[in-house]
Amino acid sequence: MKTDIRMHLRACTDDNHIKQFLEDAQTAFLGLVDEHIPYVIPFNYVFKDGYFYFHGANEGRKINIIQTNPHACITICETFGTMVDPIPAETDTAYMSVMANGKVEIVTDLNEATAAMQAMLDKYVPSYYHTRLSKTHIEKYQSSLGSKTLVLKVKPITITAKENKLNEQMQFYPGRIVKQDMFQKSSPTAIHSSN
Repeated sequence: MKTDIRMHLRACTDDNHIKQFLEDAQTAFLGLVDEHIPYVIPFNYVFKDGYFYFHGANEGRKINIIQTNPHACITICETFGTMVDPIPAETDTAYMSVMANGKVEIVTDLNEATAAMQAMLDKYVPSYYHTRLSKTHIEKYQSSLGSKTLVLKVKPITITAKENKLNEQMQFYPGRIVKQDMFQKSSPTAIHSSN
């Protein structure tokens, strides 16, 4: 399955840039389908070796859905500021977003699960722990609610990325008003610099 981006000018096809974005972004949204009802969950994740890894309880609605229908969509988006323009319809947001489709799998290999959870700690709390996670910790870990924790992964079948880069000269900040920008657009220097 291939999904085209309608706004081709915003498509990002630089694999290294996409990979770096996926490694750095903080929150992903996992979209599942519960019979005919969408179900979307935010989660912490790591993108490692071409897979999205995340974790959660071994019971509950998410697991019930995955057992029935493992097809999923993952969306990650980060915003980098709002860009203003004297014309309201030209006000825009700087962002990057990635959408990936694939199937959710439970990670059954203890070495892989441990490596994924270590990568998550390295991402969210770098250098906090003095020792690496042990397989025993992952094997025995239970949440504060008493359920066992599972490590899950999604291998993307398709990935699309969009980006709207920040124009720092037009970035909104508190106190900026439209009169400033109208003056700049009408000045000869502003007209000359845009040509």
